Amino acid sequence: MAVIDWYSRYVVSWELSDTLEIDFVLRTTERALAKIKPEIFNSDQGSHFTSPKYTALVLGAGVKLSMDGRGRALGNVFTERLWRSLKYECVYLAQFENPKEAKLGIGEYFDFYNNTRPHQALKYQTPAQVYFNTVTPVIMLKS
Repeated sequence: MAVIDWYSRYVVSWELSDTLEIDFVLRTTERALAKIKPEIFNSDQGSHFTSPKYTALVLGAGVKLSMDGRGRALGNVFTERLWRSLKYECVYLAQFENPKEAKLGIGEYFDFYNNTRPHQALKYQTPAQVYFNTVTPVIMLKS
């Protein structure tokens, strides 16, 4: 699971789990809410995100819940794009041997994604530059 800032595409919090238990979702969300206080938390309608524990956590933080309609991947397009990038730029290439190795490799990828990888939609700035408002202005010189 990952929590991203839609405006900047910055990965705020993430966790890898080899179970379908809700605890990893709650931990990831708690870490995100300790860093940010968004107006809205958007997710799909998976059982984790419709559970009373999750909804109480988010609503208790004063954040509104928004859930995409069933089968509407486009409603969560930035998160879906993050997963595609992760798979094609990291997971499929690395072929991790075990969960510990995967967690380490994915953590390194998210660090790269946030701090090094420029995004065309962000005018070739990194998510961290946009998220932390440290965007370097581009100056066009004419001769």
